[in-house]
Amino acid sequence: MSQAFDPRTGYDEKGRMAPKAYDAILLASFGGPEGQDDVIPFLRNVTAGRGIPDERLEEVAVHYRTNGGVSPINAQNRALKAALEAEIASRGLEVPVYWGNRNWAPYVNDTIEEIYAAGHRTVLMLSTSAYSCYSSCRQYREDLGVALRETGLEGKLEVDKVRQYFDTPGFVNPFMEGLENSLRQVRSQLADASNPDGEIKIVFVTHSIPTTDADAAGPRDLAATLDTDIYSAQHLAVAQAILAGVPSAAGLEHCLVFQSRSGAPGTPWLEPDINDALAKYKESGVAGVVVMPIGFVSDHMEVLWDLDTEAKETCAELGLAFHRAPTPGTHTTFVSGLVDLLSERLATSEGEAVKEGRVSAAKLGPWFDVCRPNCCVKVMRDGTTKPTIAAVDSTVGVPAP
Repeated sequence: MSQAFDPRTGYDEKGRMAPKAYDAILLASFGGPEGQDDVIPFLRNVTAGRGIPDERLEEVAVHYRTNGGVSPINAQNRALKAALEAEIASRGLEVPVYWGNRNWAPYVNDTIEEIYAAGHRTVLMLSTSAYSCYSSCRQYREDLGVALRETGLEGKLEVDKVRQYFDTPGFVNPFMEGLENSLRQVRSQLADASNPDGEIKIVFVTHSIPTTDADAAGPRDLAATLDTDIYSAQHLAVAQAILAGVPSAAGLEHCLVFQSRSGAPGTPWLEPDINDALAKYKESGVAGVVVMPIGFVSDHMEVLWDLDTEAKETCAELGLAFHRAPTPGTHTTFVSGLVDLLSERLATSEGEAVKEGRVSAAKLGPWFDVCRPNCCVKVMRDGTTKPTIAAVDSTVGVPAP
């Protein structure tokens, strides 16, 4: 084999896990309502344990109710699952893809029971979140750790997880294409408004998270070497990689902003909010913005509402030209890149990885296959942490980042 995998840990000096004969793939996602009657039960699932009354949930429910009570995320995941299955088959790989959600049907507990009943025993999970923080990585690992206990499958079904893929060409390159097109759209809008030389700002945007979650993201030793938190640093690295691949963006100012803040008003979250930032850009002389939703893999509700509705309306009120680039969705480059990720971990009959090497298009990558001790940890209100999968529980034998 080309890597020296430590038999004590199962991974090598670069943090890569040894390939295995996985017999099933689990596509794990957030989930969303599929009708008006689903909206409040879904939001109760999302906010479970926080004691939020239904009256407050109705304030968020309007986002879904405006769209018939249907979140686009489930349809997007069905499309992604089908695209993954087609790409896997085209490569001659024989491994089925299952789908399970955190907050709505099909629930991950039901899915792993289905996987086990079908005779599978070694599962590789791929989540629909590219970055490192509690909600986008560790919580998925907790979902599986808890599900294995609750279903009685702990010790019977093995579940690992692919690495976070913010840095991969499959994720980064579709945004380059989107940036080029959005720049053309905004320049056209400015020309139509008799302002062809108006200043354009490229606005990279992602989901805001509590600053405590940002500070806990990733390995502590790596975080200590950065000028900002790991979550923000990963997004900034992706932004730089996208800009480097789009010559037409040369010389334009860019920034990283945040959206979808929630929770108690007194709890600090990452800032600035995109709408606050847009007002300041207008005051500074910006004429148009290209909005790049680099924090997301598909055009789900938070993209459609927070960006295509609220941010777009803010730009209209301010008189800013606006265009929002698409997320990767089922772009062929993205789907191919995800199967590359899976292939890094799938073993051939000789025990080698189906695809050797880990390609990275942005700084800080490639990320670890196995999460470090306390990576992205969140202590529950009762002072405990939840069981996880795809992690090491001590520093013994852990390779340096």
